[in-house]
Amino acid sequence: MRFRKTVPPVTPPRRPTQEQEPASPEITEMSPGILRSQLPISLPGLGHVNCYFLEDERGVAVIDPGMPGPASWRALVHRLKQAGYRPRHVHTVVVTHSHPDHFGGAGRLRDVYGSEVITHRSFRTWFDPADDEALPTPAGEAPSVGPWDHALPWRDGTTFRPPMPRRVNIGLYRLALKRFMRTPAPTRRVDDAEVITLGRRPWVSLHTPGHTNDHLCLFDPVAGIVLSGDHVLPTITPHISGLVAGADPLSEFFASLDKVAALHGVQLVLPAHGQPFQNLASRANDIRAHHQERLDRLRTAAEELGDASVEAYSHELFKPRSWGQLAESETYAHLEHLRITGEMVSHHQAGALHYRLIETR
Repeated sequence: MRFRKTVPPVTPPRRPTQEQEPASPEITEMSPGILRSQLPISLPGLGHVNCYFLEDERGVAVIDPGMPGPASWRALVHRLKQAGYRPRHVHTVVVTHSHPDHFGGAGRLRDVYGSEVITHRSFRTWFDPADDEALPTPAGEAPSVGPWDHALPWRDGTTFRPPMPRRVNIGLYRLALKRFMRTPAPTRRVDDAEVITLGRRPWVSLHTPGHTNDHLCLFDPVAGIVLSGDHVLPTITPHISGLVAGADPLSEFFASLDKVAALHGVQLVLPAHGQPFQNLASRANDIRAHHQERLDRLRTAAEELGDASVEAYSHELFKPRSWGQLAESETYAHLEHLRITGEMVSHHQAGALHYRLIETR
């Protein structure tokens, strides 16, 4: 008897999102005096960061100057040269939020070339032990570099650990950052609705917490242009982390989405990753609907699971390839939203935080 070998079906690879595309070496004019460059990064789901140059009579302002380290710095210098500038021409750096792929070159531009660094007032990083929200550092030790040292509120005694390949890279970063890392201490912190003149344009600052507490967008109401950072991206949704300080980051994110969706006269959105787009209100509403759908899935899962851990709930939201602490972090943020809004209760059981629906008659 012959046995026929069964070949499992081949799953076609997922098409990369816009945000995963590798950095283009091209410099593109988005609007008069606004140039888009792309700096290479290698992070889960991301292949580049859009670094915008705003030109004026003083030189150029830079928005989100890439990752820390020499490779990103070389790319930034090369992009500036292509646009006709040198680092000494950068008079201002705007950092949209406190993730390393957005502030990497800011400290060097400030310290070496005297650039002004603008952030939202609440800007904080994990990298500077002087910040009141940074992690405590024992005397004589270097500051920790990243949220992987942060205790997980849904697992007693556990700290955040990125996947193994990233832990290897982080180990290398710990050595490299001692030499290359300059934390981007702002020279100017802005509040919501302040007007900043850059690139011969008035930009209105928009505080948009959710992805981070300190996220900042800029809106040119005359030309209808929004620099959206990671707040609104063209094809993916930003990570809403349970490790972000604040009682309910998802609720803050919803309010921030409503805020930008209500802007009048938007003609062009310039995101930190992916391609520029036009339909800001529609895209913000789609992202909101995506997270509402996740809340609905958690409600359905709770009816089936009953009392369950954050890890168990995360398996209902994410595919196995995405299981782990990042998935749990976003699941925790959604579960906390349901708890705070009165739909769930939580308790600790066997070293883990469990959630269940509140019984209603």
